[in-house]
Amino acid sequence: MPSRSPAAAPMNISGVIPTLAVKAKHHPARSETGIGALMPWADRLWFVTYVAHTRLTGDGTGLFYVDDAMRLTKHRASVVGTYANRMIHAESSQLFMGPHAIDTKGRVRTIEPLVDVRLTATCRHLSDPAGKVYMVGMEGEFAEVDVRTLEVRMLADLKKELAMGGRCCPHFKDGYTAHGRVVVANNSYYAGDFLRGHSDGRLAEWDGKQWHVLERTQFNTVSGRLAGDLGQAIFAVGQDRASMMLKVFLPATGWVTYRLPRATHTQDHAYTTEWPRLREIESERWMLNAGGLFYELPSMTYANRVWGVRPVCSHLRIVGDFCSWNGMLVMAGDQTTPIGDSNAYVGQPQANLWFGKSDDLWQWGKPEGWGGPWWDSEVAVGAPSDPFLIYGFEHKCMHVSHDAARPLTVTVEADFRGDGRFCPVCSIAVPAGGAATHVFPDGFSAHWVRLAADSACTATAQFFFT
Repeated sequence: MPSRSPAAAPMNISGVIPTLAVKAKHHPARSETGIGALMPWADRLWFVTYVAHTRLTGDGTGLFYVDDAMRLTKHRASVVGTYANRMIHAESSQLFMGPHAIDTKGRVRTIEPLVDVRLTATCRHLSDPAGKVYMVGMEGEFAEVDVRTLEVRMLADLKKELAMGGRCCPHFKDGYTAHGRVVVANNSYYAGDFLRGHSDGRLAEWDGKQWHVLERTQFNTVSGRLAGDLGQAIFAVGQDRASMMLKVFLPATGWVTYRLPRATHTQDHAYTTEWPRLREIESERWMLNAGGLFYELPSMTYANRVWGVRPVCSHLRIVGDFCSWNGMLVMAGDQTTPIGDSNAYVGQPQANLWFGKSDDLWQWGKPEGWGGPWWDSEVAVGAPSDPFLIYGFEHKCMHVSHDAARPLTVTVEADFRGDGRFCPVCSIAVPAGGAATHVFPDGFSAHWVRLAADSACTATAQFFFT
């Protein structure tokens, strides 16, 4: 018998397979197509796509999957909306993605009352984790869903609960449950907020009875892993004018704030962050996408501290989500966005996936960026700043300015080991009401640095890594 020739492999251009592209229709409006969430499940790679707002502003998006032969299928249960939520509910063996519940056979049920909610997070339930999940909507909807019946009960309007103001435009992006609390992130940040120095962004937590605001600035993602010795921390990522922010919760410490540089200002606005993620991409190996930089991040903490955060590369991609599938690293994209023809040089909305290996990221842009612990910040005498990441960058300098009427001395302290023990390494003299620059010597490195001033003042301190 003649042998059968194998099926031709799909065209692959630098990790992009054109036949897997997804497009929105031209009507009712030329909106947006982004891939909001990815998940390997039921022998397929599942993903949901989004329009810029709801089905009234776009069409053609929905629920898709890719099989082992790299064939793309749009599921018949697809509905149009804006979705970026995904979570495996272990007790019922279901993937919750968009307004859908998908079992291990790939059978799909739709949560009809939530079709028109812009779902951005699914989280475990505090009191009935086996029977219910929480759903977070972009406009601040907070609901619980019965995993068997798919019955929905609205629990809260987060815009009101978190005192976000009457004219606020909420933009909730993520949620996560651990250690008896549900943590939610809202990344509201618009052009006027830069001049104000604050926004209606929020990081907040709920114990089942009361909401508590942790930060009043934009936060984009919150995640973690409850795996005993392999990880107990809750990680939340956001930003303010000074830098990116990494907040870490452990039962022994409560919330601790670390700061990271940013590599771009193109991902500051609420609409352009879509969606920074923290996710495991290899066995027990985590990757964080924040502010135009990918970081390697261990899920483990030692001595109740975060060790080993390392920048991998800088980039300009909008990465809606990423995951490991079939031995590959897969990234979701958002490639071209007309948004109601506001850009006359963008046509049909479209997005695609990128396939590669995690080690490929080291071939992308070399890590560089800027940021620091202070930006017109009220600084108390001798009070240490938040730790700022300095590890993994080649050339380093720092600019300091202040408004004090007398000269200021700023002490730089470094945590070389990563265990929270800081040692003074140098002092910088800054003239009255003036500025100074310090260039770190070649080869200088540590995990974290922090600053302290010898006078109360309003100060700015920014690092630049090239």
